[in-house]
Amino acid sequence: MIRNRAPIRMGFLPAVASLVLMTTACFGAPEESPSSPGQSAGATTSSAPKASGSAKRKSPQSTEPVSLSWGPTEEQYDDARTAVANMSLEEKAGQVLIQFYSGTNPDVAVERSRRLHLAGSIIMGDNVPRTASGVVDVESMAAITERLAKAAGQGRDWPAVIAIDQEGGLVARLGAPLTLWPTPMTYGASRDPDVARRAQQSINEELAALGFTVNFAPDADVTIGAADPTIRSRSFGSVPRLAASMTVGAVEGALTTGVLPVVKHFPGHGSVTTNSHLGLPVQQASVAKLKQRDWRPFKAAIEQGAPMIMMGHIAVEALDPGVPASVSPDGYDALRGLGFEGVAVTDAMNMGAIQDQYAPGEASALALAAGADLILMPADVEAAHAAIVAGVRDGSIPSQRLDEAATRVVAMMKYQQSLAGDAAPGMGAIGSHQDVSQGASAAGLTVLEGPCEGAIVGGSVRVAGGTAQDRARFRAAAARHDVSTGSGPLVVLLAPGASGSGDIVVSLGGPWPLAASQASTSRIALYGRTPGAFDALFDFLTSNAPAPGQLPVEVGNLPAGTGCN
Repeated sequence: MIRNRAPIRMGFLPAVASLVLMTTACFGAPEESPSSPGQSAGATTSSAPKASGSAKRKSPQSTEPVSLSWGPTEEQYDDARTAVANMSLEEKAGQVLIQFYSGTNPDVAVERSRRLHLAGSIIMGDNVPRTASGVVDVESMAAITERLAKAAGQGRDWPAVIAIDQEGGLVARLGAPLTLWPTPMTYGASRDPDVARRAQQSINEELAALGFTVNFAPDADVTIGAADPTIRSRSFGSVPRLAASMTVGAVEGALTTGVLPVVKHFPGHGSVTTNSHLGLPVQQASVAKLKQRDWRPFKAAIEQGAPMIMMGHIAVEALDPGVPASVSPDGYDALRGLGFEGVAVTDAMNMGAIQDQYAPGEASALALAAGADLILMPADVEAAHAAIVAGVRDGSIPSQRLDEAATRVVAMMKYQQSLAGDAAPGMGAIGSHQDVSQGASAAGLTVLEGPCEGAIVGGSVRVAGGTAQDRARFRAAAARHDVSTGSGPLVVLLAPGASGSGDIVVSLGGPWPLAASQASTSRIALYGRTPGAFDALFDFLTSNAPAPGQLPVEVGNLPAGTGCN
């Protein structure tokens, strides 16, 4: 039974002229902010791979030339179009689907990938094999990705999509022995795109060693702060220009490794107050406001040649009231209107915002017809595949739309293959970036109240709050700095959502709990709970390092930009 079916409108030739003109006008002069870095949102100081240039080519369903500005060369795109032309309808339908599976045995996924000709698979937390001590079994993980890649790549000369969510902080499917990372808000607090660039390069180098080809990061959402229930410290901050510069740095860093970044979640999940995993967020802002705030980081990423952008399950009242952007032609028109020519991938289709409204298979067919190129995690991938095949056969999905989507996906993976080269990083890359992670925490450490220099603690401190693991890591870092933990000033660690009082109060996730916390000496935003984050904290507390970070969001009555510098 089909429930609340959204109308299918032909959205496979997007980017209307009026929207392009409006976008250019809205993205003209960047706003200034105390925490804005000195460069423009699209500026870069890196020699990292960029878009492949101004080569002109024809889209798969049009005779009009378009600029191929998002990664693949003209030859790679032509090869992709030829490959798709030689596919059966069933093969094309599989090429636009990414499956998920349950447990650590991929046998079902391997068989399904071969039979349905799937583009690839995503690894979720329950798919990660672990040793008896609870850490990631990296050899087994690499063996799983290899099996999945071979199954999806059978008979093809381009790689499979082997994907994962590895943002750092709250969203990280893989833990130790891989390097542990602070929240992305750390990079926003540093105000330095190079910090984001180095972190993403390091994260994705370790993923490449395990056989991953796609990472669903960075999160380009501009958060509204404490009222944002979903993104919060996953965001680089609440200042659009700052978030844009960090997004550009993150995209550059990822591309140097050959692991393709996915910029998410257009049209912006940081400024809505419903979690799309649970229900449908409704965005009430005008298109003009969205361009000025939420869309600026996406625009910057597009100008940098981002190969893939994720479409969120967010209903924008000014575009298509009540309809998730992921299944709305107007949503894809808005994205293409910013100049994006790469692969538009949906957010996971098994989330509440979609499952509450659409029957199995229906949403995937709607998303493809609306303008999606890749469908991520249909609740029932068999039903999704069947619905796409049936839609093309009955004409509700134009065959050109499927050809366009499959061509983009194949071209993207040929591009990924050329970026990655023949030699993947060895297993020695795993866990080898602790210094980069600690450096990111040191660059973002922010003092909201208290001294900015000089020793704040002596030879001993006490610790309270946080989790048992937080306190253990705090004590270990104290010991590495020759500080005991039996007496002295009280350091209170704040878990997300928890306030507290002490001599020194330290937030470990987002900084908002500090607004309701009291400290006799200092209030500090650390943005992370990794071993490296605690080392950075003690470097500051013992006067071995400054606190260069500035708030990337408003906290209580303290504006973005608050900090020692």
